[in-house]
Amino acid sequence: MKPRVRFAPSPTGYLHIGGARTALFNWLYARHTGGTFVLRIEDTDAARNTQEAVEAILGGLRWLGLNWDEGPLTSAATGPAKGARGPYFQSQRRAHYERRVEALLSRQLAYEKDGAVWFRMTREPIVIPDLVVGDVLRPLTDREALHPDWVLVRSDGQPVFHFVNVVDDLEMGITHVIRGEDHLSNTAKHIALFRAFGVPPPAYAHIPLILNPEGSKMSKRDRGASLGAYLEEGFLPEAVNNYLCLLGWSPKDNTEKLPLTEVVERFDLPQILRHNAKFDYEKLLWLQGEYCRELPDDRFYEMSVRALAKAGLDTNRFDVRYVKAALDTCRGKIKTFGELPDYGGFYFRPEVDYDPAAVEKCFVPENRPRLERLREAFARTDTFTAATLETTLKATAGNLGVKAGVLVHPVRLAATGRASGPSLYHLLEVLGREKTLERIERALAAFPATT
Repeated sequence: MKPRVRFAPSPTGYLHIGGARTALFNWLYARHTGGTFVLRIEDTDAARNTQEAVEAILGGLRWLGLNWDEGPLTSAATGPAKGARGPYFQSQRRAHYERRVEALLSRQLAYEKDGAVWFRMTREPIVIPDLVVGDVLRPLTDREALHPDWVLVRSDGQPVFHFVNVVDDLEMGITHVIRGEDHLSNTAKHIALFRAFGVPPPAYAHIPLILNPEGSKMSKRDRGASLGAYLEEGFLPEAVNNYLCLLGWSPKDNTEKLPLTEVVERFDLPQILRHNAKFDYEKLLWLQGEYCRELPDDRFYEMSVRALAKAGLDTNRFDVRYVKAALDTCRGKIKTFGELPDYGGFYFRPEVDYDPAAVEKCFVPENRPRLERLREAFARTDTFTAATLETTLKATAGNLGVKAGVLVHPVRLAATGRASGPSLYHLLEVLGREKTLERIERALAAFPATT
């Protein structure tokens, strides 16, 4: 029988990076073995669940490319497209849980007390066989020894997580449960319940936790904890997938940059590391840069235009050749596409706002006549190319008896509003003579008045 795995998030908030990695590891194992990846939304807690959280989960998985294989037919609201296979929702499976409760009650494996339904928990220690952690003996605590039974259905009729989790895994034929190590403490209850239903439990593989740089479990306050932040900041999904693979799994040959197709070929549960994984944002940025450099031109332009549009910069108002030339000067210089509006947005703004700190350094009285001379020199050039502009600026600096940098910094600030950015001579060529001269003229007016 081919493996059947599942990702079963609760829609109570954003998709955590740990949840995204759990989904990825399940997806990888299914693809590696030719098995099935099931998506199940555990939404029985109506008070805490939100549709917004459901959409965040589905949107995050689609962005990562982790397509699921099975689920009931859905509408466009919950599936990739109308009539497509969507995830299972526990809120739509109440009849299954009621039937299973009745089966346990009829065999005296559960009983009613104070309006709730309780499971008769075994009094013996349970060994949890785990494909990552190894065999784990789960003895009863002193408190559990006195009262080991636990609630299946609360007095308000709401089934608890442990019960519905097991029923769904049983009825969906899940063969392998791959989940975070924080669930290991629950597993003895799940094994006991599977045995009560007369079926062997699935194989368990509890994967290490993701820790923040300080060494504690990543919380929602930690940078990088929310998958949605990567979409907002303009990361590439292939870079995020690659990095998530390295958080708790090793290809054994120290390779770090691995396309997902190659990871599918290599991935297996015995390669999951035992120790916890520490989140390294700088390493993720490095991978992002590596994937950015390999982007085909069309996709680079598409993602750039999208990032600019999100910041309110409409590139449709400009000639396509101008847009591409402008973006080409930014390629390889930004780490994420979210940085692009600040780095190269000056190309698409009618006027630029000057960085106050740079103004203090560059727009000083002695630089005003120098910038005037440079503007005159730029106005007289036969061609407005990067090579000509570089020659002109250096010649002007020589005539003024100053180093080229004395002119480079104020003209960059005049053209872009920033002290750093794309190659100066190339960005001026892209802006063109008219726009460059206009911006220098405006900058001259921004200099402090001389007395």
